[in-house]
Amino acid sequence: MKLYSISILRNDVTPASVMTAQYELSEFGFFQRGSVQEFMGFWAKTVAERTNAGQRQSVEQDNYVGHVYARAEGIAGVIISDKEYPSRVAFSLLNKILDEFVMRFSPDKWHNPQSIQYPELKEYLTKYQDPKQADSIMKVQRDLDDTKVILHKTIEGVLQRGEKLDSLIERSEELSSQSKVFYKTAKKTNSCCVVM
Repeated sequence: MKLYSISILRNDVTPASVMTAQYELSEFGFFQRGSVQEFMGFWAKTVAERTNAGQRQSVEQDNYVGHVYARAEGIAGVIISDKEYPSRVAFSLLNKILDEFVMRFSPDKWHNPQSIQYPELKEYLTKYQDPKQADSIMKVQRDLDDTKVILHKTIEGVLQRGEKLDSLIERSEELSSQSKVFYKTAKKTNSCCVVM
């Protein structure tokens, strides 16, 4: 998963104009980077011009995806990533960046892009390279997956020692007879649904 660029553009004018942008093109050859950056800038302008206010869309080109979010204020954010990058994370980042941008820079500054200094864009480009680190929902999912693996290992460990869950439940003095009946009933009910 890789982010290549984040751009903020005015899309209330034609052609759309880039107000600020950051690129991460280290995986491209040194002599290719200029051309790749130029192409990504062209792509960002094109999709920003063709996205209506309030609309979000993802546009694929070969192995790349351009995620664009156009706001009613006349600006649009564009993230270009590879196909594996989660679009939910990209749109979450675009929403955050555009909210900050609108709060920080008034529309009268948008006419002079040289006056816009937004170094946080580079920080976001670096931070969001790993969407699992930047997105709290993905962090929770990864933690749940890790817990599930540990749980499976624990159950497998008990079964490998020759113990069976049924015999453990029967021998347990801590479980009430009602819990034992519930376990047996649940086991019978679920036995009809085993998929082989």
